[in-house]
Amino acid sequence: MDSFIFQNATKIVFGKGVETQVGSLTAEKSHKILLHWGRGSAKRSGLLDRVKSSLSASGVTWIELGGVQPNPRLSLVQEGIRLCREQQLDFVLAVGGGSVIDSAKAIAAGVPYAGNVWDFYLGKAVPSRALPVGCVLTIPAAGSESSGSSVITNEDGLLKKGLTCNDHLRPVFSLLNPELTVTLSVKDTAIGAADIMSHLMERYFTNSMHVDFSDRLLEATMQSVIHNLPRVLNDPQNEEARAELMWTGTLAHNDLFGMGRVGDWASHDIEHELSAQYDLPHGAGLAIVFPAWMKYVYRHEISRFAQWAHRVWGVEADFRTPELTALEGIHRLEKFYQQAGLPTRLSEVAVNDKYFDVMAAKATSSDQKTVGQFVKLDQKAIQAIFKLAQ
Repeated sequence: MDSFIFQNATKIVFGKGVETQVGSLTAEKSHKILLHWGRGSAKRSGLLDRVKSSLSASGVTWIELGGVQPNPRLSLVQEGIRLCREQQLDFVLAVGGGSVIDSAKAIAAGVPYAGNVWDFYLGKAVPSRALPVGCVLTIPAAGSESSGSSVITNEDGLLKKGLTCNDHLRPVFSLLNPELTVTLSVKDTAIGAADIMSHLMERYFTNSMHVDFSDRLLEATMQSVIHNLPRVLNDPQNEEARAELMWTGTLAHNDLFGMGRVGDWASHDIEHELSAQYDLPHGAGLAIVFPAWMKYVYRHEISRFAQWAHRVWGVEADFRTPELTALEGIHRLEKFYQQAGLPTRLSEVAVNDKYFDVMAAKATSSDQKTVGQFVKLDQKAIQAIFKLAQ
């Protein structure tokens, strides 16, 4: 096990009706805020009105900025930074899913920074401070509600980049009410679950040794997703199963499961190029990329893939040919995604090989760097993974 420091300061308030506490929690930090939300679902459902009522009752005033899209855009982040500076807003409240929260974090980091907030995402600078962020979560998926990460898309050049594990970006509080997810479509629920699974698998496939404790935590959490997603898809009103998915999504990306081990993250880097180029939902892209990545790298450590297949998917261990066990696990992951209505091939989302070389070049800065830690991938390897995903 590797040495580590774990600290997560996000206050999680979980349960029915917890969004009514948003006013009092926000008032502890600020009375003049940016209220940031997405494309209208929070408004149509009445959630936004409930949030505003709670804010008003606690004496909090706000300026609104809606319109966050999946794969949140830099241009809207820059508008939020401008509003906060001009209106002297010192807190950002996100009402929505991971895209809204990621956008809120980018705004929060950009307000006190003299340069261009995109510097952070290019790795040219590191946030030394940020406005505090709070959130009311509506979609279990990205885990951004308690992570220090944010991913933003720059429309200029179709670049999607992540700012990772900066504690200044962790929300000070996150309100999680599983009831709010009941209105999610079956498609969006499945896409979110694929995102959760990917956060777990990125941490699971590691070269770090003697990590059995976190292996077991990750395996159990993956099994929970595998158990509860079909329950929700068969009965979208099943609040108990939705609660399980919501809490799983938070724990999958709050860094706890990654302590003492080095995760991979190649599939995320590869998918970022895919969704930047084609504007695919992140979870859908991961459902395509991750199995293809597995098929390319599994021989690097067949025993880890065989362990995953046996412990997570219940594949009977073939001790003479563990490769067959590993491959069956990959097959069952694909089948799980397919049964949830998710794509597992690029052809299913109308993506051909036109931009494979372009996306691979962007991911590796034209072969000036590699992606991934489990197996370091160059431009040629990423192109091969795209071909496997066809």
